[in-house]
Amino acid sequence: MSKIKLNVLGISYSQTQTGAYALVLTEEQGERRIPIIIGGFEAQAIAIQLEGLKPPRPLTHDLFLNFAMSFGINLVEVNIYRLEEGVFYSKLICNNGSKDITIDARTSDAIALALRFKCPIFTTEEILQKSGIVIDIEETGKSKSMRKEPTKIQKTDVSPSSEKNIYLDLDTDALEELLGEAIKNEEYEKASIIQEELNKRK
Repeated sequence: MSKIKLNVLGISYSQTQTGAYALVLTEEQGERRIPIIIGGFEAQAIAIQLEGLKPPRPLTHDLFLNFAMSFGINLVEVNIYRLEEGVFYSKLICNNGSKDITIDARTSDAIALALRFKCPIFTTEEILQKSGIVIDIEETGKSKSMRKEPTKIQKTDVSPSSEKNIYLDLDTDALEELLGEAIKNEEYEKASIIQEELNKRK
C-alpha cells in the first residue's frame, strides 16, 4: 500500500466542541486537507513546536524526545493507518540502531512527536478519500498556530452527531455550497462532516 506524505498546516479552534481544537494536515503533493479534533493539551504541545518556542522545563513530548535520544532510539516516521468511526489511528515507527519497532499512539501525540523528531508523517489514499477536504481558495499565509480565541464565526453547541442529521435533508447543491462556506471560514470540522455526507451520496 502506497504512503502519502502529510504536512502540518496548523491548528484552529473547534466550532462544535468546547475546549477542543482542529489539527489540520495537508498532503504534500496535493490540495486535500485532513482535520483531526484534538484536546487543548495536545494542541498546546503541537503549537509550541510550530512556533519554535522553548518552555523553561521539558513538556511530556519533550521528555519523550530526550529519553529516546539518550538511549539511541530515533523516531523514523509516523503512520496514520486507520480511520474508524471518526477516530484516526496512528503508529510510531522507531529504530534503536539495529531494528525497527512499531508503537501504537494517539494521532495527536504522534504528530507532536513527529514535529520534535523532525520525521515524516504518512497516511493512505483510503484515509484521504474518506476524510480529505479539497480547498480551492488561495492560501493567504503560512501555517496557522493555535488560536487562543474562537474565530468570528458564531459558535454553536450542536454536537457532531446531531449536526450530521441537519445535512440529511439537504440536496447535493446545497451541501456543496455549505462546504465551500465552511472551508472559507476555516470551519474544518464542519467541512469534514459535510464532505462525509457528500461521499455517501456518490
